[in-house]
Amino acid sequence: MKHTGSLLIVDDNPDILIAARLLLKQHYQSVKTTDNPFDIAGIINEQRKLEQPVDVILLDMNFTQDSISGKEGFYWLKKIIEQDANIVVLLMTAYGDIQLAVDAIKAGASDFIAKPWQNEQLLGAVAAAFSHAKDKQQVGTLTRQKQGLNQALNTPNFEFLGQSAAMQHVFATIEKAAQTDANILITGESGTGKELTAHAIHQASMRHNQTFMSLDMGAVAQNLFESELFGHKKGAFTDAKSDRIGKFELAHGGSLFLDELGNLPLEHQAKLLAALQNRQITPVGGSKAVDIDIRLICATNDNLEQAVIDERFRQDLLYRINTVEIRLPALRERSDDIPLLANYYLKHFAQKYKRDLTISDDDMNALCQYAWPGNVRELAHAIERAVILTEGNKLDISSVVGNSASVSTDENTQSTGGLNNVAQYDTFDLEILEQRTVRAALKHHQGNVSHAAKALGLTRGAMYRRLEKYGL
Repeated sequence: MKHTGSLLIVDDNPDILIAARLLLKQHYQSVKTTDNPFDIAGIINEQRKLEQPVDVILLDMNFTQDSISGKEGFYWLKKIIEQDANIVVLLMTAYGDIQLAVDAIKAGASDFIAKPWQNEQLLGAVAAAFSHAKDKQQVGTLTRQKQGLNQALNTPNFEFLGQSAAMQHVFATIEKAAQTDANILITGESGTGKELTAHAIHQASMRHNQTFMSLDMGAVAQNLFESELFGHKKGAFTDAKSDRIGKFELAHGGSLFLDELGNLPLEHQAKLLAALQNRQITPVGGSKAVDIDIRLICATNDNLEQAVIDERFRQDLLYRINTVEIRLPALRERSDDIPLLANYYLKHFAQKYKRDLTISDDDMNALCQYAWPGNVRELAHAIERAVILTEGNKLDISSVVGNSASVSTDENTQSTGGLNNVAQYDTFDLEILEQRTVRAALKHHQGNVSHAAKALGLTRGAMYRRLEKYGL
């Protein structure tokens, strides 16, 4: 059987090209030749488009000038490596010597062939070059996979906690659904712990020993959507300087978590739906479909049923992703869990910042009375800031909850709610007003970050910076 690899022979002697091609064509499916080294870059690009990338190049060291120095060979060797470091180059010359061979290897060549060659010698060198090329490609793939998998390893190691009746119902649903491969949709306000829920589903599933990959759809630029999910081939677009493996392929065999799915534009929803239906993806710039085997978990703080009515979300995609729906309660709906969570985060951040702190009953009561519009995320940030700012060994939460608690009480007692309450605040401190306005916008839009950002005239990025700044 012929080897499936692709070979390019570059030599200005037509007899050499014919002889080498006749010999190597018997063993390799794709053997290209050229007598002009300026054609090399174009052939490499063309073969890549055909999804038959050049694996090995047999390159003459001498063309028109300096016929015995080998300088031209070294020049074109450097150009090839710059264009694609995975290509293995064999240098050829009729004027070989030991020093030239040593210099060729140092410059990046795989081997050095003297002309005229023995056929067995050439076949052996080319076979070794193809083996080397395969090894380099595998190393490149593993490197890209490692880069992608680092995301999973760097996930914050917070536990998914709760003892309230609402959370016990969530845990029971997770336990039942995790044992299947059914697609799961997690809904709930911002900060309720949707990513932790996705991790819990993965860990309880039959895929727990495989990869868990996550992607925030709200943070993906529209022009990079396909590249992020499906990957791309080198040269597919201006900045595609190397092949990239997409999240679907990285998650193969494991779980893929798509957060903020409600932010996905309609044109991209169709492409996602096709991938889920066909269980195949095609990298950008590629022509061969890749089979995928993933457990899909999606999350949103948007009302997707209303989004379907508003024609912002495809109904067929909604049916595809929510075989099982898990709704996470807001923290104000599970206030029994606040002491458990507060003590957990106090212990975590006290260890992180090397503090020895306790919390008083009065401060714990204040935490339980607060409405927590930013939910568990806000609680975690509040505890962390209090740990940092406290000077004694008793946690002082007044600097992070005091004023906010009174704001939430005012908001809860007014039926109108929303952004109009900002006008009633009795301070002109811009930072405090901004924090309260952002908080009110989130509450008015039921935790939907996109809608709150739009109401405030902010981009999503600017909104997230403020959420991080104020621990919302």
